[in-house]
Amino acid sequence: MTIIETHIVPKKVSVSRLQEYGVGIFFNLPTKSALKKAIGKNLIMVNGKIATTATFIQGGETINLKEFPKKESKKKLQLPLEIIFEDDHLAVVAKPPGILVSGNGFRTIANALLQNLKRSIEPDAIIPKPVHRLDYPTTGLLLIGKTASSMVNLGNQFKKRQIAKTYYAVTIGAMEAMGTLNSPIDGKDSVSHYEVIRTVISNRFTFLNLVKLTPMTGRRHQLRKHLQSIGNPILGDALYTPSLFQLKGKGLYLHAAVMEFDHPRTQERMQIKYALPKKFSKIFGEEPL
Repeated sequence: MTIIETHIVPKKVSVSRLQEYGVGIFFNLPTKSALKKAIGKNLIMVNGKIATTATFIQGGETINLKEFPKKESKKKLQLPLEIIFEDDHLAVVAKPPGILVSGNGFRTIANALLQNLKRSIEPDAIIPKPVHRLDYPTTGLLLIGKTASSMVNLGNQFKKRQIAKTYYAVTIGAMEAMGTLNSPIDGKDSVSHYEVIRTVISNRFTFLNLVKLTPMTGRRHQLRKHLQSIGNPILGDALYTPSLFQLKGKGLYLHAAVMEFDHPRTQERMQIKYALPKKFSKIFGEEPL
């Protein structure tokens, strides 16, 4: 069975059981229950041996996560995706609004990948999987791994913050020209840089701003929470926008437009871009950037 993620334990750690130490070390196992399920299915190996709930971590071990067995379903999701880049190692697809990247539901980006991407001819080819997440209402670039080695490499780049992402949003209200937002999110350090690209007067919202956003960390809803914290929520954000400024039927004005990463095979620095949705140009003109 294919190894999809690898974690090297630092040499100096407090001795603990794998089911305690392993929470959060793998992208595909974000919770303790997911970790225990993987251990129970013999999908985790420590130094080449199948791990159990009794396995202790002392420092220096190599922990591998094997691919979950995939149940073949006769029902295929019909969801055409725009492919921005693809080769045998990875792909970058355009995520539309109002759809989950992955999860227990049927209508997800993850379930649509097989019908949209070419099969890899690499020896460690896997069923294509998203390497990261975008919020349900967010649009833009989503990175996909097509081989086990690419999943491990790109996952490690995310952990080491070697992947740079640039978002654009439409925010409400007067803003400083640029700044850094660093209020903690869920008790964790969080940093986002922003730059106002263009501002227009709005009868309803006073001002609307086209804002370039560069998150330095990857907390859940980070950009939405940071902008709301300074009184400039994102237009169309039903979760963090005051009811007075709710916008119905247009969706969230947050778009993942640029992504930079090292190609896992060639090590070439890749820069992938995706144009802003038309709803942005309706506010700021045909060429807002």
